[in-house]
Formats: sequence, C-alpha cells, structure tokens
Amino acid sequence: MINIELARRPVSLRAGDKIAICSPAGRIAPEKVEKAVAVLREQGWEPVVMPHALGEHGTFSGSAAERLSDLRSAFADPEVRAILCSRGGYGVVHIMKDVDALPTVAADPKWVIGFSDISALHALMSHKGIESIHASMAAHILEGADNEDNAALFGILRGERPAYTFAGTADDRPGMAEGILLGGNLAVLAELISTPYDIISPDTVLFIEDIAEPVYKIERILYQLRLSGVLGRLRGLVVGQFTDYKPDENHPGGMEGMIRDAVADYDFPVAFNAPIGHVFHNIPLIESARVTLKVNAEGVNSLIFWR
Repeated sequence: MINIELARRPVSLRAGDKIAICSPAGRIAPEKVEKAVAVLREQGWEPVVMPHALGEHGTFSGSAAERLSDLRSAFADPEVRAILCSRGGYGVVHIMKDVDALPTVAADPKWVIGFSDISALHALMSHKGIESIHASMAAHILEGADNEDNAALFGILRGERPAYTFAGTADDRPGMAEGILLGGNLAVLAELISTPYDIISPDTVLFIEDIAEPVYKIERILYQLRLSGVLGRLRGLVVGQFTDYKPDENHPGGMEGMIRDAVADYDFPVAFNAPIGHVFHNIPLIESARVTLKVNAEGVNSLIFWR
C-alpha cells in the first residue's frame, strides 16, 4: 500500500554534503559519470561513486547482490544526503524487496534521483512515505548547471519547490486538480500493479511517459486501469513524452490520440505534451508531493508544487 498522505521530505542539501552515485539497473559509460561528478562538485557537494556503479555484469552494472550492496551502503551513510542513479535500463525490480527491508531507508530519508527504470525505486520510496525526485541522471547532469532542468533539480535539492508552465495541445482537457503527484515510466509502473509498490492510485495526479512501447501495449495498460476502476478515479493526468514507437493503423492519432480516447469518459483535467520522459528537456518532478495541476483552455498549462 502506498503511503501518500504522510510523505516525508528529505533534508535539503548543504555545501559539503555527499551525493552517492549508484547504478541499480543498467551499466553506464564511466566517462558520463566522471563528467557528472565534476558538475556536482562545482555545486559544492561531494559526489561519491559507489564501488559497483561503473561495473558490468551482462547488461547490468553488477550482480543483484552488488547493486544492493551499493544502495545499502548509501542509505546507511549519514553523510550521504542524496542518491543519484547513474542511469535506468532494467534491473531495479531484482532488489526492491531487499531495499524495502533496509531499516535505514525510512530511518534517515534521502533524496533518490532518477527516471525510466528508476520509477520502480520511486514507487518503493512512495511505499515508505518518502518524497523522491523523478529527474534526469548522469548523462544529462553532465550538461552543466546552466541547463534549465539541471538548475531546477539542484534547486529542489536545496529546498526549492518548483512551478512549471508548458504549452497545451488540442487534446488537453481543461480543468484544475489538487493532489499527490505520482507516476513515471508506465511500463515499469504496470509491472508493479497489485504489489505493495503499486502507485497508480485513485485520488492522485498521475504522470506517465514511456519509450519504445507499441501503442497497443500502452492501450492495454490503460484498459487494465479502466477495468479496475482506478483510471476513472484519478484527480488529474499529465501525459509526458512517448517516444520511439511505430505507427499503429488502429490509432491514426498516434499515442496521444489513443490516450485521449482512453480517458474520454472521465472528467478530470488532462495535460498532454508535458516535458517529461526520454527527451532532452525532462523537468524534475517531486514524487509523493502535493501539487496543483492547471490545464488552461487558452493553451498554457501549469504544475505547481506546494511548499
């Protein structure tokens, strides 16, 4: 069961705080981590590359035991105030139960940062009642502090609560919603349905994105949520970027047209084309935080995090 009403906010980072860089899923090119380390150090923090973060074990950064070991050490270190996942890929699901069992996760909340397969780790943090940050990882942080998404991420780590605006589309459904923001990579989240880490919950503002998933597979997930009654009980829906999929002759309107039709029976606000997902402009979002979603008929949408 996801604890969304009592989510705790990790302590804001100060100069000299440690940021542990872990790879709980796929392997990563070391040079990307090295460049990200330099950017974080310029911000006044002390990045620590965990022992297996640059490893290789098939497509993973290490065995399940090695990946768990890095997270265990990071959560246990009181000087570590944030855990930056180097990349996504696949593999978090292998270690979720063991991470869940770590007493230090709840005893000393830290910011967990990442997206894609890291959506599973965010779901675990939500299960623990702790806020986390859905945001880009090492390959984007290396772009430097002048990048607007990196600047927003660093601001959140220092205690800021962002407010975003983005252009609306013809598929939007205007309205306003307030609630707890939860979401991430839809295929990853769908694998967690009916587990303790199922965050696709009624009375929340849900955000979704995905990459390389056929239209019919995303439709199948949405229909599962329709049939369960969850989809119709959302307070709002933010549709991020669905990239690298092939055209589907059953859905000439593409992925967005299919999603629009799948939620047509409901009355909650829906904002399409949000800058979230496997794209260069990927705004950082605070999972398990209270937000106000405004979908404006004039074509300017906003997502405002409560302080």
